[in-house]
Amino acid sequence: MSFISVFDVLGPNMVGPSSSHTAGAAAIANVARKLLAPPLTSVAFTLYGSFAKTYRGHGTDRALLGGVLGFSTDDLRIRDSFAIARQRGLAFTFTPDETEQDVHPNTVDIRMENAAGQVMTVRGESLGGGKMRIVRINGVAVDFSGEYAAVIAVHQDKPGVVAHITRVLSEHGVNIAFMRLFREGKGDTAYSIIESDGLLPDGIAPQLRANPYIRDVMLVQP
Repeated sequence: MSFISVFDVLGPNMVGPSSSHTAGAAAIANVARKLLAPPLTSVAFTLYGSFAKTYRGHGTDRALLGGVLGFSTDDLRIRDSFAIARQRGLAFTFTPDETEQDVHPNTVDIRMENAAGQVMTVRGESLGGGKMRIVRINGVAVDFSGEYAAVIAVHQDKPGVVAHITRVLSEHGVNIAFMRLFREGKGDTAYSIIESDGLLPDGIAPQLRANPYIRDVMLVQP
């Protein structure tokens, strides 16, 4: 029998009304924003399943936008996220997609663009009780929860890259909790996702980027 805590039943501290439709949505967007260098200039949300059907009534739209703005699940500013985004010059859109059926019921695609013209797409799923997972980055299938500090290295699928990553982390005393590699295909673009028990040290990203096959490094601190 699996263990269920009282927090799984009650859900997280949050701006309501729904842990799946608001807290989970805010958590997805909050992690997504950390994957692209600020400042963001525009964000487009595509919603699927029940997100697409009820996003206005359940406040999913405000929660998603609040997460992109950096608000935690219990930040009361989520209620005013539309006005705050406009004040900050962040363009945003919401598009429900009720045609795609082969997705988790609470799924969102987030397309972000920053001032440097860089674009990133992230797909997240809200799992209930405020929990979520990121399942796609720039079209590559991945899987991580955002509950741990994480290093996300985008690299070519070549021998020695993973060894370089683990060596740098070891030199900085990073204790690896989980490590997974996702790739488009043999020799193609790969994403190494390493989740740590503690916060990641400053200055680790430049050392990771020293490998010529590593294209980008993103650090996600909880």
